[in-house]
Amino acid sequence: MKVHILSISFLILFSPSYIETKELPVGDKIIRVDFNNRTDALYHELHLSDFGLSQKAFEYAYRGYQYLSRKQKLSNPGILCICDLSQSSNKKRLYIIDLDSNKVLLTSYVAHGKGSGMEYATHFSNRARSHQSSLGFYVTGSTYFGEHGLSLRLQGLEVGFNDHAVKRNIVVHGASYIGNDYLQENRFMGRSYGCPAVPSDDASEIINLIKDGSCLFIYHPTKIYLQKSRILNG
Repeated sequence: MKVHILSISFLILFSPSYIETKELPVGDKIIRVDFNNRTDALYHELHLSDFGLSQKAFEYAYRGYQYLSRKQKLSNPGILCICDLSQSSNKKRLYIIDLDSNKVLLTSYVAHGKGSGMEYATHFSNRARSHQSSLGFYVTGSTYFGEHGLSLRLQGLEVGFNDHAVKRNIVVHGASYIGNDYLQENRFMGRSYGCPAVPSDDASEIINLIKDGSCLFIYHPTKIYLQKSRILNG
């Protein structure tokens, strides 16, 4: 019986569907599982520190991903895309993670809005014509061809933080003002009108990896967002 209980405990602990501490019945006993251990283990298993992603950023992203999964908001579960705007725009601060196979599929550059800052993003807004990035969780939509070529619609899920994304035409698209070639001739990457723009050479691959209902998280350790996000605090 002990072996049976331990094996079930192990499976539960490393199930990607939970991160909280709960008491669960196993046979005639109650076991207590700390699901936050899953986040810590996954962060190290993916070697995310080697890619430059902080553990705190990943913890927030994974917490929100779990919430959206439980609420069945994701039609393309298993893929988590993180844009870590706490980093310099000169860093590859976009991460696409396959949580089903526990792999980092791709890292790339990503732009923030002109109104959010220069090399570093420091200001964020949900307002039209602010030209600022909007923090929080999004679900990806369908693709289309626009002025920037292949582009990906985004639906902001956080009232007051990014729920005007559709009205603002906030989408993922390729841009010539971001990437290695641009950085060779400029002190820092170019900026968008608020879209998480990516290098033109990477745009098609990125969009096809995350399209049609996956989770995208735009992160910055802004206190008001961390304290007021209903997804992070739900």
